[in-house]
Amino acid sequence: MFILGIETSCDETAAAVVLDGTEMLSSEVSSQISVHHPYGGVVPELASRKHIEAITPVVQEAIRASGISREQLNGLAVTQGPGLVGSLLVGFSFAKAFALTLGIPWIGVSHLEGHINSVFLKPDPPAFPFVALLASGGHTCIYHVTAHTNAVIMGQTRDDAAGEAFDKVAKMLGLGYPGGSVISKLAEDGDPEKIIFPRAYLKKSDFDFSFSGIKTAVNRYVQTHRQEAAQQIRDIAAGFQEAVVEVLCYKIINAAVKKGSDHIALVGGVAANSRLRERVKNEADKKGIRLHIPSIHLCGDNAAMIATVGYHYLKKGIYSDLNADVYSRARVA
Repeated sequence: MFILGIETSCDETAAAVVLDGTEMLSSEVSSQISVHHPYGGVVPELASRKHIEAITPVVQEAIRASGISREQLNGLAVTQGPGLVGSLLVGFSFAKAFALTLGIPWIGVSHLEGHINSVFLKPDPPAFPFVALLASGGHTCIYHVTAHTNAVIMGQTRDDAAGEAFDKVAKMLGLGYPGGSVISKLAEDGDPEKIIFPRAYLKKSDFDFSFSGIKTAVNRYVQTHRQEAAQQIRDIAAGFQEAVVEVLCYKIINAAVKKGSDHIALVGGVAANSRLRERVKNEADKKGIRLHIPSIHLCGDNAAMIATVGYHYLKKGIYSDLNADVYSRARVA
């Protein structure tokens, strides 16, 4: 089955064509970073306007690059939520009209399920069941995944997501948006032991997260060490990153141990962080656990992951109808 995927949950307009849920024939992403960079974060109204401008050419290019015609498409999958409502509506409305015009079935899917299924676009994917850590700008959750369309949440953030904490710390340090990549780069030349920030484990026996405290701790340090902070920017970045990575690593490894899982996955934008990949790989190896991570370009928001999860719904005959609507918040299992 040739499935067209469409993703517009935040500030990337994306479209892709995937064959049988595993072979990515094309993946196009139009980024809005330059639009939102001056504001230090995503401006919802600007995001939705840019999606309107980009959606048609991005979809057209994804189909062209796939090597097939639109008439060969067997189905369509589109992000239904969670995300920014204005952004979601652009892709969702386009998908409805496009599928209706072609007379093909379509399905609105969870952006989070898409991230989890992104590991199946690589060779040698994890065996079911496995434990997945989804860490991004809007979400930080641990799931026990038993099927492509069945993931039970084990824990989630109680406040800021990990990626959100990176962005906010970058903003307070004057590093711009997005913050994840710039902090990771600075941290490479910093000493994570020079400035120690708190580790918010909450209860070590459960799998919830909290990152608002670490963000506040960095802000307090910058405010009380104004003269030194400018010269310590790399050490601050390294210390902050290590505090976040240590907690994420501890929780995902212990979730796998609790479930007796031999496979774990890191997905979402924060999964591109090199220190997180390194630390989780080291700890997983010690426990005899296999780690699965999508390619870097599939960690961020993309439409190939949406087409992949959509394939498994459409294959089972599960479709959406024209009365379906988007949702802004995650539907927690």
